[in-house]
Amino acid sequence: MPTRHVVSIIDDEVTVRRGTSSLLRSLGFLVKTYVSAEEFLNSGDIESCACVVSDVHMPGMSGIDLYEKLRARNEPLPFIFITALSEQTVRQRVGDGVHILQKPFQADRLAACIREAIART
Repeated sequence: MPTRHVVSIIDDEVTVRRGTSSLLRSLGFLVKTYVSAEEFLNSGDIESCACVVSDVHMPGMSGIDLYEKLRARNEPLPFIFITALSEQTVRQRVGDGVHILQKPFQADRLAACIREAIART
């Protein structure tokens, strides 16, 4: 089911950004990539973003810190976290309303999480 929603990928690992971006583009999503949470915050792209796919652990601001900062600013962007950490560790900080995928993740699972997250907004 192709869609024209912009998905923002935030990950400090170039291979993860490129691979995830290529995958989502092949599924019909518009994709923008960012090397850090700070780059995303300073991009001016928050308004056009339909969903964020973010690594949890990055130099500088973590994905969870970004999530909490946007919530504090009343930005209700749906988030999907991709992480090598345990789901329980991440869930303790972000609660139940967020998708968390373990690296490596299945392509169809990521696509399903994005579609569900966008549909809820």
